[in-house]
Amino acid sequence: MKISIGNDHAGPEYKKAIVAMLESKGYEVTNYGTDSVDNVDYPDFAHPVATNVEEGKADFGILICGSGNGIAMSANKHQNVRAGLCWIKEIAALARQHNDANIVCIPARYTSIQQAIEIVETFLTTDFEGGRHQNRVNKIACS
Repeated sequence: MKISIGNDHAGPEYKKAIVAMLESKGYEVTNYGTDSVDNVDYPDFAHPVATNVEEGKADFGILICGSGNGIAMSANKHQNVRAGLCWIKEIAALARQHNDANIVCIPARYTSIQQAIEIVETFLTTDFEGGRHQNRVNKIACS
């Protein structure tokens, strides 16, 4: 499975731990994030990840910023991207089950690194339920 990951200055340590976990499980990871805590602009990292997901170059995306909001808003500008802000693993499961989310956005300032890893693991191993949720997901995209 191919994963694209990106982060701003709030998430280098989170990204490092998540990438290590993903690679240990055999995932192919493309890194668009910064490795520095120097101030950067989160859209610069959200858009390449969202483009990879949008174009099918990645199966899923992972984005990390301080609150998770800005990076989610940026990613959701892309067609066929459903980026969900997830701060606990239960929300990550629901984002996949009910919304067929394909990018998980993690708020680094409000989760621990261990929580972030659990969120990612849950997100990547939870299937979309379809059924009654499919019609709602279809209504998310604007043409």
